[in-house]
Amino acid sequence: MTLFTRRAALGTMAAGGLAVAATGANAQGATVPQPMTPGRGGTDPGPRDLLRDQENPSFLNPPRTDSGTFQNLRYSFSDAHVRQEEGGWTRQVTIRELSVSKTIAGVNMRLNAGGTRELHWHKQAEWAYMLYGEARISAVDAMGNNFVDDVGVGDLWYFPSGIPHSIQGLGKDGCEFLLVFDDGEFDEDGTFLLSDWFKHVPTDVLGKNFGIDPKYFGHTPDPRERYIFNLPVPGPLAGDKIAGAKPVPQTFSHRMLAQDPIKTKGGTVRITDSSNFNVSKTIAAALVEIEPGGMRELHWHPNADEWQYYIEGQARMGVFGAVGSARTIDFTAGDVGYVPFAMGHYIENTGTTTLRFLEMFKSSYYADVSLNQWLALTPPELVQGHLNLDKAVMDALRKDKTPVVAG
Repeated sequence: MTLFTRRAALGTMAAGGLAVAATGANAQGATVPQPMTPGRGGTDPGPRDLLRDQENPSFLNPPRTDSGTFQNLRYSFSDAHVRQEEGGWTRQVTIRELSVSKTIAGVNMRLNAGGTRELHWHKQAEWAYMLYGEARISAVDAMGNNFVDDVGVGDLWYFPSGIPHSIQGLGKDGCEFLLVFDDGEFDEDGTFLLSDWFKHVPTDVLGKNFGIDPKYFGHTPDPRERYIFNLPVPGPLAGDKIAGAKPVPQTFSHRMLAQDPIKTKGGTVRITDSSNFNVSKTIAAALVEIEPGGMRELHWHPNADEWQYYIEGQARMGVFGAVGSARTIDFTAGDVGYVPFAMGHYIENTGTTTLRFLEMFKSSYYADVSLNQWLALTPPELVQGHLNLDKAVMDALRKDKTPVVAG
């Protein structure tokens, strides 16, 4: 189920639920969840946001294992401001929207066919995952090496900080993609734009720089017209190859979905970091697919915070924050999740379709520690002395890591 069909279904449920609720303050019904469990809580006569309550069952009725308080660990792109331009739209989730996200920021962008993200560069490195359609990307590195490629669903790109680049939608319907930046303070509106620089350089300086009469300058369009704008859809990739240009020594694109996955009974995992996408020095990632009832096993990451993006399906994540604190959070397509450094967690598929999401880290390499493997490789008397586990549990411990377990 996509983001849009999920939201629409919930909206239909909410409309029905509100009709039931209107018949009485304490109305009970399958479509009207209440903040109560046997022996605890009570009804919510209102006012209330029923749609939000239906989307957040683990907030309304948290497991009894939840304890303590946490910073918010979820933000939906659906709650983000959409900047609409001639050639598409963009929205972002940064530290301003999700205050816990200090290491990574994300941008969701749509380019129509021919829609062009203006030639620009950033202080931060840019990592991207293609969600829909096709795009043409281009860049030039500091040594004057050239890069141009076409990317489709499941493909990645990575532009190191300071490298100028562009993105353009291809085909009949353009593209949509997720951008990830290695700094939570990143702001999409604060990029270095080509037209913006031209607009703020005297024409005589431009003339001197390019060795041409200054009269040919001074006609640059307003940068506000060039952020995401329309150009003709380009022809075959070969036509954009620059004659005589040397290619970049390390490609800026990668076919993540084409990787052979780690397969388990519960799903698959594809890991991409600098070991198989050499240029990606500051972002490591995993594409995780979990079948209904399955779960991303109890684990933690010893090298970085985890920034998540949910592509499709429904999920429930439990996070352990030490000193007796734990929180359970629900996710659906289009949501961003966050797990602070070294916190233990699991992610469970709570829907009826495949759950697909990205895990991303500000790191050159991917690493996780499996709770199951840790216990299996620890002297059993030591484990028993801590947890008083039944022999059946001890015998079931797995020495090999199983990132996704079946339901």
